[in-house]
Amino acid sequence: MPRAVTRSITPKLSLAIQYASKASTLPTRSQLRRWITHALRCDAAITLRIVDAKEGRELNSNYRHKDYATNVLTFVYDEMPGDALHGDIVLCAPVIASEARDQRKPLSHHYAHMVMHATLHLQGCDHENTADAKAMEAIEIALLARMKIPNPYLA
Repeated sequence: MPRAVTRSITPKLSLAIQYASKASTLPTRSQLRRWITHALRCDAAITLRIVDAKEGRELNSNYRHKDYATNVLTFVYDEMPGDALHGDIVLCAPVIASEARDQRKPLSHHYAHMVMHATLHLQGCDHENTADAKAMEAIEIALLARMKIPNPYLA
């Protein structure tokens, strides 16, 4: 069940960004902040870390018991004090770059999608069943369209 949130006029965001990847093309801090803010519906304290495949694989193995690097991981900390959402987003640069190439889309568009996808996860959206997946995809498509980014789910 998604976190009950009401969108304030401008949600407050405390954002820490960690670049732990050697990739040559990474989003800027301002891009990352813009994409998160675009999908954010409540005040939040978020740490976003961009990693390489080794760290991505270790995190996915340790926390999801899957032995491969995945594009994005999210960690929500519900036990934190206050009304703000607290969580971490981990983006795996080589996986995101590979997916963008395979899907023939601009790298920045795919990063925007993954950041907004993760931000929605932090707010309680998921895609564990067909109905939830369709609802989450509809939100993503609408958010991306407002930024002039095409539907990422079209072939």
